[in-house]
Amino acid sequence: MNIDAKDREILRDAARRVAEIADHPAMDARRRTWTAHNTLRSTQPMMLVFPEGAWCELLNDAALCCAGQEARAIEWQLRARIYTYEHFRDDSVIESNWSVPKRINSTGWGLSPRWIPSPDARGARHFDPVITSADDLKKLRYPDISHDAAASQQAYDEMCELFGDILTVTLDGIKHLSYHLMNQYTALRGLEEVMLDMYAEPQMLHDAIAFFAEGHRRVLQQYIAQNLLSFNNDNTYQNSGGNSFTDELPVPGADPAQARPCDMWASAEAQEMALVSPEHHAAFVLQYEKRLLEPFGLTGYGCCEDLTRKLDYVVEIPHLRRISIAPWADVEVCAEKLRGRYIFSWKPNPAQLVGTFNAEAVRHYIRHTLDAARRHGCVLALILKDTHTCEHHPERFDLWTAIAREEIERDRSA
Repeated sequence: MNIDAKDREILRDAARRVAEIADHPAMDARRRTWTAHNTLRSTQPMMLVFPEGAWCELLNDAALCCAGQEARAIEWQLRARIYTYEHFRDDSVIESNWSVPKRINSTGWGLSPRWIPSPDARGARHFDPVITSADDLKKLRYPDISHDAAASQQAYDEMCELFGDILTVTLDGIKHLSYHLMNQYTALRGLEEVMLDMYAEPQMLHDAIAFFAEGHRRVLQQYIAQNLLSFNNDNTYQNSGGNSFTDELPVPGADPAQARPCDMWASAEAQEMALVSPEHHAAFVLQYEKRLLEPFGLTGYGCCEDLTRKLDYVVEIPHLRRISIAPWADVEVCAEKLRGRYIFSWKPNPAQLVGTFNAEAVRHYIRHTLDAARRHGCVLALILKDTHTCEHHPERFDLWTAIAREEIERDRSA
């Protein structure tokens, strides 16, 4: 790691600010509240904000002080935590830690996606299929996993030397486990082609998804054999939008030095199946996802796909705890289905942050979901994400979260 003295001091100053925020009593209170929420012991609405694609408009290059590229990447991560605390009135937990991921290598799946890029800087790219027939499935390979222990130790030592006296530096294995079988396959086959295959080539589609499911099962077994998993009952991001605080994991008797799937959260989603019938969704992908998720202690499902009509199938997922309710879902129907049995992980429509910001419309929109959730005893989390732009009006995040906070507090006092 090549960081000069000036950049080093900038990073250490930012790390001190993160540590100061993390030491605030509110962070301990939030951890306790999230633990109650994630274990279904509280119906107190919670909120998280993930600017995602809009981060470049909130915290751009001009906001960074370091000169070196490596230092700037570290600085951005620190300043994003600071920005979250200073701007969003959400329930984010700011930690005084720095996680160094183990250097884990994969030989890959034998084929890689190919894309036709957009002429626009942030435009949508187009599928350029590399699988054009069932014969091409023979080119796929199961990945082999290896760990570069020396590189892992070097990276850990470097971060300890940089600010190990300020932040708690940890060397972590795989903590975020999320399966995206349809995303993986459509990147190779093409989305339109997969839709047609459900009618014209159903066996080819089943063979492909079964292959990827088996491949991920084998990858997980390699993680276990090489002790490359780490406990994730903490602030680890949990798809699609949430954290993993719980006192239910790891399970009693777990070895602190060796995490197992039964000690961990995992998730899956199939956004590409958004407009497919519940029966086809279950047949072509959910049956495979269920088998992948079965070994894990707690699971989550969904992302931006509308699951309103599919919940009867979704709730068959083993150890299911969190379900993503998309912006286009019917919150009344979903609230009645979920009640207090699962976390109602609601994704408000991020389009409210573009165009003319209408505060009253935002308030009414949030209130509608809060009311539905309260009537049915739901464990509700508001997850503002997929915000690819705020049209260079970062204050809209502040305004949105302030309105949501007011309505949540109103809901709590009702």
